[in-house]
Amino acid sequence: MRIAIIAGGRTPERDVSLRSGRRMMLSLGELEHEAWLVDPAEVAMVETLAERRPDLCWLALHGKEGEDGTVQRLLDLLQIPYTGTAAFDCEVAFDKVLAKDALQRAGVPTPPWVVIEGWALRDLGGGAALGKAVERIGLPCVVKPSRSGSALGMSFVDREADLPQAVMAALSFSGAALIEAKVEGREVAAALAGPTLEPLPIVEIVPKEGVYDYAARYTAGATEYFCPARLSEGASAAVAAFAATAAEALHLRDLTRVDLIVDTNDRPWVLEVNVSPGMTETSLVPMAAQAQGLSLGDLCDSVLRSTVARI
Repeated sequence: MRIAIIAGGRTPERDVSLRSGRRMMLSLGELEHEAWLVDPAEVAMVETLAERRPDLCWLALHGKEGEDGTVQRLLDLLQIPYTGTAAFDCEVAFDKVLAKDALQRAGVPTPPWVVIEGWALRDLGGGAALGKAVERIGLPCVVKPSRSGSALGMSFVDREADLPQAVMAALSFSGAALIEAKVEGREVAAALAGPTLEPLPIVEIVPKEGVYDYAARYTAGATEYFCPARLSEGASAAVAAFAATAAEALHLRDLTRVDLIVDTNDRPWVLEVNVSPGMTETSLVPMAAQAQGLSLGDLCDSVLRSTVARI
């Protein structure tokens, strides 16, 4: 097949996206597909695709434009098939507020949260409501941009006095800040892949210093991983079940990763989902596939079979 790998872009996750895209290009080439990289920050994407007319696009863009439905809607308009979740479902999954609403409605446990919109701070005096957020959620809490990835703009808050600064940091990445109760426990990732989103082994994530932030995710040696995760049989089953329910509730397809915390009572809490998970040397999905005995090529082939079945 002729496959254009869309990677790079202009978001803060550009470098990670390019690393993912280059790995995909090598793996797809080993599967004897004709694969090439298209970086929307370097070339006019629509003209390039029109010129070379691929059979499908492999989406390796991370962050806004790549995961929020933007590139998906453009490819729908061009009538070029693509890997991953459909445009509308990407919009919902990428927006942490909408995703948590959908997860809650589906009965998936997710930590309690409140939302502060940037325009509410500017025009409605919303800053005065931050104390109410602490009353509702408690401390410590986590503050995240509603629409961002790779832990960019995320802060942990232990004191109420630090909350305004954390909210402003989150709003520098997105139009809304999610204030979420901090759940203590083991951080894990559940990947699902293929036509029926088969579960891969659960990965446990243990940063060597601090928290699992951008540097810990993409710096070799900064984080220790255990796959399969060191969970009880019951907790592992619950993680897999909630990950599958989350994927179904958000209509995810082909390849996805669900991030969770397993608390000290062995109860899993879904934090968020990723419709375009990283495929770098330190990324969790390839790690899970390897633990299953699958090569990166095997994983790519499974994703392609899922995509082609829709064409």
